[in-house]
Amino acid sequence: MTDPEVVLRALLGVPWNEAALVRAVGTVVGDRADEVGARLLERWPEAPRGTYVELLDGIRSVLARRIVVQEPQPVWRWPVPRWSTVEELAQGLDLRAGEPEWFADPGGWLRRAPEGRLHHYRAVWRDDRLIETPAPRLAELQRRIGRRVLDRIPVHPAAHGFVRGRSPFTLAAVHSGRTMVVRVDVEGFFTRIGPARVAGLLRAAGYPAAVAQVLAGMLVTSTPRAVLRRAPGPPGEARRRLLDRLALPHLPQGAPSSPAVANLLAHTLDRRVAGLAAAVGARYGRYADDLVLSGDDLPVHGLVRRAAAIAADEGFTLRPDKTRIMPAHHRQRVTGLVVNTSPAASRREYDDLRALLHNCALTGPDAQNHETHPAFRDHLLGRIAWVGAGRPARQARLRELFDRIPF
Repeated sequence: MTDPEVVLRALLGVPWNEAALVRAVGTVVGDRADEVGARLLERWPEAPRGTYVELLDGIRSVLARRIVVQEPQPVWRWPVPRWSTVEELAQGLDLRAGEPEWFADPGGWLRRAPEGRLHHYRAVWRDDRLIETPAPRLAELQRRIGRRVLDRIPVHPAAHGFVRGRSPFTLAAVHSGRTMVVRVDVEGFFTRIGPARVAGLLRAAGYPAAVAQVLAGMLVTSTPRAVLRRAPGPPGEARRRLLDRLALPHLPQGAPSSPAVANLLAHTLDRRVAGLAAAVGARYGRYADDLVLSGDDLPVHGLVRRAAAIAADEGFTLRPDKTRIMPAHHRQRVTGLVVNTSPAASRREYDDLRALLHNCALTGPDAQNHETHPAFRDHLLGRIAWVGAGRPARQARLRELFDRIPF
């Protein structure tokens, strides 16, 4: 039977009319959505008020009045593994019976339990960001889901972050040499994606409701109360919104599967903003939570307002304080690269790295490894590749300095 807590979470903030209720519970109860939506309105003609326990009891009674219907045959849209039952899902992911439900934690027991060995995630605050890193077994399971399921669902061509064959340079190249570049930022990109949306994506791929719910549960988490109480920073509206989102099931920043899921669920956002850009002769691309538009003689403010409205329609919110409007006579930066002419790291980054390599050659690398990188040599090579990309003369000079370092 469907967990009433899952239904209650799906109903939070939903307008109390039949169409909205059916949409909200559709990814939770599957083909019973019409029936459950009608029975919810029958029990509560107006939006219900009551204690958490009272609401759960009411939903439980609605769900108990079940009309048995046969699950239709799945319609598979993409070349994903065809798991029609949770048992087949377990076999396909090399799990034992019961393990999918343990990792999915459908009742939210681990969120309410004290922190300890049983928790699937280790949470660390870094300024105003919460990094939730899955335990090794769950992390490997999420990578497995990524390889076997998520990688087989197409992303929009405008997505450049965490996509094979694309990178910060491919996004920067789209916007190089343009008269105007506009960059906007999505607030809480991962935390705005919950299990209902993930399950909806998996349902669209062809998975039955029960399989989609378990798969979605393995890709999201709810932050324990003890972790929320440790949140840094002064009280404020932005902090309250963040903690409210973290308290509900969401994509964890730190899980290997989260970027792929977010890219897939931003497909409609990308399609609509790309259409908006094309209508005014602009180009559009996205890297994770950064949306970038560029072109000549753009109606900039109207474009930003319309992009914000589209984002809101798709369940995202843009941050006005992070919007950057960059004309050609200013430095135009996209994913950390200067794009006024062709994509390249800034001169300051080049000078800083050249000075670091010079000092490493003089005093030895250990004396310059101030951030205690465990693989400092590889770290330096990575920075050389980044700063020298698209600039062969720069790269040659940096590599010459690197070769003088006594590793």
